[in-house]
Amino acid sequence: MSVLNNSKVKLFLLIGIPGLEHAHIWFSIPICLMYLLAIMGNCTILFIIKTEPLLHEPMYYFLAMLAVSDMGLSLSSLPTMLRIFLFNAMGISPNACFAQEFFIHGFTVMESSVLLIMSLDRFLAIHNPLRYSSILTSNRVAKMGLILAIRSILLVIPFPFTLRRLKYCQKNLLSHSYCLHQDTMKLACSDNKTNVIYGFFVALCTMLDLALIVLSYVLILKTILSIASLAERLKALNTCVSHICAVLTFYVPIITLSAMHRFAKHKSPLVVILIADMFLLVPPLMNPIVYCVKTRQIWEKILGKLLNVCGR
Repeated sequence: MSVLNNSKVKLFLLIGIPGLEHAHIWFSIPICLMYLLAIMGNCTILFIIKTEPLLHEPMYYFLAMLAVSDMGLSLSSLPTMLRIFLFNAMGISPNACFAQEFFIHGFTVMESSVLLIMSLDRFLAIHNPLRYSSILTSNRVAKMGLILAIRSILLVIPFPFTLRRLKYCQKNLLSHSYCLHQDTMKLACSDNKTNVIYGFFVALCTMLDLALIVLSYVLILKTILSIASLAERLKALNTCVSHICAVLTFYVPIITLSAMHRFAKHKSPLVVILIADMFLLVPPLMNPIVYCVKTRQIWEKILGKLLNVCGR
């Protein structure tokens, strides 16, 4: 019998919004709406890119990868969020919790990786536009996508197994509306040093992605400043706006949460929970909206599809 089955805790308890449990049903309305819009928006992005041959280019392939990772983040947290806010059902079995944190962390790492290669894509498009198509061929883009998926799986696959080896005695209250590795391991009454070290390693990998994204934009800015025409500078910079928004909506909540856990002595549990929920709700919702608004080709194709449907 496994260590987990010998432990006293048979059920973990998730948390909604402290002190407002009676109003969970009202919070469920905007949350359900955000999930619905996020899933519809990312499905629309994937459908348009798949059905329009003119969008079969590296930039849009990377956007499709971003949409897949956003969909994964939404669907990973959806079951527990809806159970909590619709039915006030806080309990989750350890195995289900470990499975959820595997998918949440996996798609988080994948999204971080996709944002990194999207920044490299923008650098190549601005720095060396004449060789852009020859460098980023469809075959190479497909290989990059496969490598990103494998990297994401390999980085987080130890999480559920290392958590399962721990012993959980009395504490069973988690700090969020979904399961996270760093949250679950704190409940263990056995030695969790391996989990701490490996979790820190995965966090460093994510921060390395951010550092490389910043480096890419330093090189992009240097290239843009070398362009003589002001109009061409603004045009080149405009192609990066959507990606910059995606980077900010993804990394700002992560950095804010990390800083609060690390430095805030009297942090509000309510603020922590709201930021953590926004981390999984906002990027999947905002990315399709930003890219549809800022990318003329996608907006035109969506509008064309809608007009064709209305015309029938």
